[in-house]
Amino acid sequence: MSRILNTEIIISVIEKLVKKACYELDDNLMCSFRKAYDKEESKIGKETIKILIDNGEYAKKEQLACCHDTGTCIVIMEIGQHVCWEGKPLKDQVNQGVRQGYENGYLRKSMVADPLERINTNDNTPAILHTEIVDGDRVTITVMPKGGGSENMGTFKTLLPGDGIDGIKDFVLETVRRVGGNPCPPYIIGIGVGGTMDHCSWMAKKALLRPLGEFNAKPLYAQLEAELLEAVNNTGIGPLGMGGRITALGVHVDYYPCHITALPVAINFQCNASRHASEII
Repeated sequence: MSRILNTEIIISVIEKLVKKACYELDDNLMCSFRKAYDKEESKIGKETIKILIDNGEYAKKEQLACCHDTGTCIVIMEIGQHVCWEGKPLKDQVNQGVRQGYENGYLRKSMVADPLERINTNDNTPAILHTEIVDGDRVTITVMPKGGGSENMGTFKTLLPGDGIDGIKDFVLETVRRVGGNPCPPYIIGIGVGGTMDHCSWMAKKALLRPLGEFNAKPLYAQLEAELLEAVNNTGIGPLGMGGRITALGVHVDYYPCHITALPVAINFQCNASRHASEII
């Protein structure tokens, strides 16, 4: 049986999620910071992680942005196949929710209307909207503010099928060494393997939403995640690139079938301010 929703309902939800994501680092991330503090071996690394913990606690208490770069607003909507929409276009309502969230939340507006003309839209729209049709009659909305420092370090490469796991490892570690402290470590690395260029990049981005401490359900990829995490943390880049043991909090790999001629690999970094919030309507 169909469930009819007016698109106006999502405006207030997205406004709320924008503020929550920017103000409150989730418990999973804060717990990972504390574990990283215990594992960190360098003095400056421990001091840096302690500052990140204090900053996260203060931002939540005072309802302030945990980072001045409140990012490009990525909105992910998993829409049940039995949901029918009425009202104004969905994309317009999403952008209105983002607009209100950034304005009423006193969050920095970082979007330019044209990548070459560089004129700020002054309301942090448009959002990047992803939709997925799923079973049921519910809608799950996730807001993911993505800062420029980490997003700018992402990359993609089509490897040869024969490059295999070793080729993936080499590509990831070459990228990690090249970007150094620019993605604001300790970060999370999302890696997409397979699909096409667009889908591979999307898998890398979406993998960042997986809770820290969870591994891929397929043992082959879980092992790859564990080996890459160890290798990344052996680079010595450390918190904020100032040296130390903890460069990454997690490495999350997702995969998808691909063409016989290709082995696409995408890498997306998530800085230490891993911000996202979700709600089901």
